[in-house]
Amino acid sequence: MHAPLPHTARRFAPTALMLGNFVTGCSVIGPAGMLAELSSGLDVSIRDAGLLITYGAAVLCFGSPVMAWLTSRIERRTLLISTLAVFAITNAASAFAPNYLSLLGLRLLMLAVGALYTPQAAGTAGLIVPLEKRGSTIAYIFLGWSLAAAVGLPLITFIASRYGFRAAYGGIAAVSCLSFLLLAWRLPGGLLGEPVDLKTWGLVGRNRMILLLLLITTLQMSGQFVVFTFMGPLLAKLTGAGPDAVGLVFALYGVFGFVGIAIATRIVDSWGPYKTSLLFTSLLFSGVSGWAFSAGHYPLMAASVAIWGLGFASTNSMQQVRLVIAAPALASASVSLNTSVLYVGQAVGSAIGGVLYAHDQLHAAGFVAMAFVALALTTVLCTRRIPAAKAST
Repeated sequence: MHAPLPHTARRFAPTALMLGNFVTGCSVIGPAGMLAELSSGLDVSIRDAGLLITYGAAVLCFGSPVMAWLTSRIERRTLLISTLAVFAITNAASAFAPNYLSLLGLRLLMLAVGALYTPQAAGTAGLIVPLEKRGSTIAYIFLGWSLAAAVGLPLITFIASRYGFRAAYGGIAAVSCLSFLLLAWRLPGGLLGEPVDLKTWGLVGRNRMILLLLLITTLQMSGQFVVFTFMGPLLAKLTGAGPDAVGLVFALYGVFGFVGIAIATRIVDSWGPYKTSLLFTSLLFSGVSGWAFSAGHYPLMAASVAIWGLGFASTNSMQQVRLVIAAPALASASVSLNTSVLYVGQAVGSAIGGVLYAHDQLHAAGFVAMAFVALALTTVLCTRRIPAAKAST
């Protein structure tokens, strides 16, 4: 593995990586902010529009480990900027998609390639910063996902509700181009990670800590996406909220997600990743529980989403930090698998949410989400007793 390059060569490189995650986040969760517009513009049901997220997540869950294996020997700068170029091209093409099937095909192509960005960006952090800053830097890079929810998703909702979903896709494409240029400018070349081979996957499969952490990610994301995928339509049906009121809730979710990950970034090096993860998973559970019990009351649901937001991105970033620290030599594989099971959770949650929504089980969705997150919190508690020495073998 190459040693970190001089400080002047790394200036703003983490920020460039973080903005790439912003593009990734907008591309992955964007349909959730414009389900109604996709439904009416493509003449499909809300549930079918939601399947853009479900099918996309299925591609991502398989694509992340496969792409990590196929691309592990490619220089990181080349790999990451190529991924952003694909995001730019496919989002631009989506703005002109003539029908639902063509849009779905473009999305699956985009995410098959895009599956590698988040884990490779996290792994690249270990090549450009000192060991003692690795945890906070990974958390900072994951801040891009918080920004995608805090800024990107409300903007997508705003633009789509006024100008249609095609304008929203065009906006994502424009931001993808800007992110591509920034990353090409600031990320140094010559960065190579540890190659991923079959032996690596075997070591990952025998590491108890890694397996438990992957289970936590799956449960957390499954629970959230039972509700999150259909959050806009659920708010509209349960409270009569219009597009602006829905956009406000998305903004609360993202802004508080930004606050949560900013706090996590500041405290993780002193608190340690386990305590930080426990704190924010507890907040996640509190917020999802609040949504379940307050369904039908817009102010209480919005407040619950704010609490939920504190935990959504920070828990994911802590998962990545814990995986890197648990077994540094396996980080490229374990972080890609974490991204994979994250999308497994999205696929499972959005599929369950779609069934519940189609059968008008609007209140039940919150309680199903709550059960998943409760299991995740219980599993976090189980990881406390695994000695560090065993976690790194």
